[in-house]
Amino acid sequence: MTLPPDLAEFLSRGGPTLWLIAALSVLTLALVLWKLWRLLLAGAWSGAATETALRAWEAGNPDAALASLSGRRSIRARLAFHAMTTRLDPALDEAQAREETARFARAGLAETRQGLRALELISTIAPLLGLLGTVLGMIGAFQALQEAGSRADPAALAGGIWEALLTTAAGMAVAIPAGVALVWFESLCDRLQADLEDAATRVFVRGPKGGD
Repeated sequence: MTLPPDLAEFLSRGGPTLWLIAALSVLTLALVLWKLWRLLLAGAWSGAATETALRAWEAGNPDAALASLSGRRSIRARLAFHAMTTRLDPALDEAQAREETARFARAGLAETRQGLRALELISTIAPLLGLLGTVLGMIGAFQALQEAGSRADPAALAGGIWEALLTTAAGMAVAIPAGVALVWFESLCDRLQADLEDAATRVFVRGPKGGD
């Protein structure tokens, strides 16, 4: 794959650090798209079917509740289905059923939080890499100024400085959207956690019971 000439020239001005930041930008975009896809599969923006099933459960109709949840892939529906079947299991008392439901919920939440650490790392190291590139560029610019002595060209020095500052700007340009995406994904995961806790509580506090 050949880069456009303007982009290749821009990256070459910033040196190896800018190339590394560019790679981080591609990785960030891939992570965000992958995370959106995973959350979509997990049903992060759907919950109507689960709410309907919970109302049927609370009305004392477990068969209808389980039927409406059967086969659904969203994390809310899977948690509610698991909690209901566990609650109705005569081999488990309430404490055991609650613990099994909590274990299932923890596993589901861990799945929804995959990739967040990587985004957090990118949002942290991208500006640091940019600062490192700027420091290295400034060192090179001042070395050139020292070697030139009294023949130093202020225009050349200014050019070296702005090229060194490219990496700081690029690092911030990667870190800011990565940080925004991280906060947004974390808020979605927190909302999912609250919904799962609410669903589990409604299953165990209301509706039919199993082996107490």
